[in-house]
Amino acid sequence: MLKAHHVSPTGGKKRSKFTLPADYDGQVSEGALYHAVRALLSNQRQGTHSTKTRAEVSGGNQKPWRQKGTGRARQGTTRAPHWRGGGVVFGPKPRSYRIDLPRKVKRLARRSALNARANDGALYVIERFDFEQPKTKQLLELLAKLELTGKKVLVLTAELQPAVYRSGRNLANVHVMQYAEVTALEVLWADALIVEEAALGSNGSAGVDASTSGEDEGGSDDA
Repeated sequence: MLKAHHVSPTGGKKRSKFTLPADYDGQVSEGALYHAVRALLSNQRQGTHSTKTRAEVSGGNQKPWRQKGTGRARQGTTRAPHWRGGGVVFGPKPRSYRIDLPRKVKRLARRSALNARANDGALYVIERFDFEQPKTKQLLELLAKLELTGKKVLVLTAELQPAVYRSGRNLANVHVMQYAEVTALEVLWADALIVEEAALGSNGSAGVDASTSGEDEGGSDDA
């Protein structure tokens, strides 16, 4: 099983690693990730683009000059595609870009994205978020202790926590959302993930090494 960094609410790293649930098996399906990201990006498109054909452009109701005797090529309208201001041939029209994926592919892509970040050592499991009120400074201090300042960070909470969400709302490189609602696209966007321990359920566990105690490294709650 994969293991992740285990940190305290104040940002201090535990000496022991956190054993991730069985879903974190280290396997990454690049095919599922490709299809999931492609579908998520396509479904965000509005598809409202539209161009006018020669039948929709105003004007051009009469010949610009007579058929014969001018020495110029014959023309029937000034709204033909080769005229400036004319219609567009095979231009884009409003349409839907929606792509529907099987539910199993979505789940596989989400699991693969989480496994990819866990394999890179970019997953941090925090015991809990102690935010009594929205405080951006407190969140920035947490990121600084984890050496994540300036990186794109995805904060995943077990339940809806307005205080944590509002603390990171005005930070461009920080996104806060619930663990159950995260998609593969959001996980791949982030350079690092901070996941609340309760979000992983009872399958995950905090390991204890025999040679080391469970104290934090330089940032314990007692400090």
